Amino acid sequence: MRPRTTGEVDLDTSVFRLDGVTKRYGDLVALDNATLDAGENEYISFLGPSGSGKTTLLRVIAGFEAPEAGRVFFNGKDITNLPAHERGIGFVFQNFALFPHLSVIQNVSFGLTHGKSGLNAAEIERRSLEMIEIVGLSGMQGRGVDQISGGQRQRVALARTLTMQPKLVLLDEPLGALDANLRGRMRNELRAIRERLGVTFVHVTGSETEALAMGDRVVVLDRGRIIQIGTPGEVYGSPASPDVAHFLNRFNLFEGKLAKGTFTGPFGAVPAAHAVRSDRDIYAVRYDRMQAVDPSAPVSGPAIRARFVASEYLGSSVMNFFEAGDGHVIEMEHHLSLGAPQTFEPRQDYLLTWNPEQAIVFGREVA
Repeated sequence: MRPRTTGEVDLDTSVFRLDGVTKRYGDLVALDNATLDAGENEYISFLGPSGSGKTTLLRVIAGFEAPEAGRVFFNGKDITNLPAHERGIGFVFQNFALFPHLSVIQNVSFGLTHGKSGLNAAEIERRSLEMIEIVGLSGMQGRGVDQISGGQRQRVALARTLTMQPKLVLLDEPLGALDANLRGRMRNELRAIRERLGVTFVHVTGSETEALAMGDRVVVLDRGRIIQIGTPGEVYGSPASPDVAHFLNRFNLFEGKLAKGTFTGPFGAVPAAHAVRSDRDIYAVRYDRMQAVDPSAPVSGPAIRARFVASEYLGSSVMNFFEAGDGHVIEMEHHLSLGAPQTFEPRQDYLLTWNPEQAIVFGREVA
């Protein structure tokens, strides 16, 4: 499958480009003919399940892994065979990779102090303190890294990378160690840093919410292949395959049969004039597009009978869980900005219905 793309970058102005990159570990194909490019001051999110190739792709760009096939370009130069330390690309490791015997500021300034920055001690300290402030650690510069939390150590690692002022920063699950409040704050701060410094960020995450919130473009990977590239709005609103819809964790997916413009599933036969080509016949309905009504109520569109199981309050929305007769769990989301949520009787049956024009149909038989 060729990945669906929007807003493709002019190759003459791209910061980095991958052309047909393949990476294997024995019989395992970690990357399969990956092609991708990124422009200046762009934020790209890599999204996919564990083992999809996200981190391997980062490591190939950084130079920690060599591809068996394909080329890697950075700032217009072929760097496929260039050692990692000569690429000028920043990398924030998932395990922090800090020096435990050094203080926060000593870790942050390490690259400037021991590299070829040409800066004097006062300028190194100024730049390091600026980055410490940007990542929200002001006042902690003198502490040892064993005296701060895991989330704070993650931010030290980010500040250390940014002090080198790279044109490209690779972030491997950078928010994974942070609590929910700090994750929200750091999302905004990372984007502000990118815009302020004119840096391109490539951000690996297994969180669909994080990928959509952070990226100017989202790259979805599965089993070593890039299966969709697009803006967050396109990926969320028009997933290119059932797998993408599944990774987004925002769609109910129903198996069935697409034939002659009609999809037949557990809800009966529904017109499906427009479908996305796929190797499977799948009918997808977003959680927030579904409604529940009394089983005796008349409905004009498709509907499926399901028993209410439980509700979950998420702050800005409420998730309701229903179980169909075949055991399929169906989720329905209500945004509280639209008003008070419905209440449902435990273990009672309801009809779940939706506007078929808002569904996405995937199928092998596409006109």
